[in-house]
Amino acid sequence: MCRIMKLLILCTGNSCRSQMAEGWFRKMAADMNLPLEVVSAGVEKHGLNPRAVQVMQEAGVPIGHHTSDLVDQYLNKGISHVITVCDSARERCPLFPEATHLVHHSFPDPARAGGSEAEVIRVFREVRDKIAVYAQNYLRQNFS
Repeated sequence: MCRIMKLLILCTGNSCRSQMAEGWFRKMAADMNLPLEVVSAGVEKHGLNPRAVQVMQEAGVPIGHHTSDLVDQYLNKGISHVITVCDSARERCPLFPEATHLVHHSFPDPARAGGSEAEVIRVFREVRDKIAVYAQNYLRQNFS
């Protein structure tokens, strides 16, 4: 019987980057038939960003049903992998005594993008695509 691994993606507010990463990791793990449970959380709770939902839907990865969660609810829950996706989350990440693999990869915060709506959406798409590449590489390196 295959042991299910648990991956937590951690960001500051669990509204954009961690939500997009959760969507990609879930989809890719399922496509690769990996025994991986994926969740995301924040050190704060900012709510799901509608632009993140929009650009992920464009990529065929719906995340509109996700919730913005606090990291505290995942402490002592058997998390085996933690990925922090912003510097603030890395600095404020709680100790996961059961974590076997803790990594950090900072992505730009698309919620801080300025300009016209088209320019902001372009930044969201760029971050979405960077996260997709990272997720694919991470899964291949750690679970194949």
